[in-house]
Amino acid sequence: MNLTNTQVQMRKGLLEYCVLHIISRGEIYTSDLIDELTQAEMIVVEGTLYPLLNRLKTAALVSYRWVESDAGPPRKYYSITEEGHAALKNLASTWKGLVQSITQITKKKIPSPSKNS
Repeated sequence: MNLTNTQVQMRKGLLEYCVLHIISRGEIYTSDLIDELTQAEMIVVEGTLYPLLNRLKTAALVSYRWVESDAGPPRKYYSITEEGHAALKNLASTWKGLVQSITQITKKKIPSPSKNS
């Protein structure tokens, strides 16, 4: 079993929820989003984020606007839509249920290996 791959897949599975949550706090520039996800060890490669943002935009969960920059090219700022808020609420409920389920399973003690084994 490739434990690292499993850990990466677990993070990827939660990435949409985390991205929507971050964006729900207020309009955000992509590099700030990447910084927060990187600091939280939720993103391994930046290339993972851009396709996700495009999917969220296509699904009308987020929108963006271009803002001119004095220091370079225009910047794309993301914000959450009403549909995005509804999706985030559903994902939060799912996350809460998953945490409860995982806690129920993992709180049970692992039996000691038998001496006869």
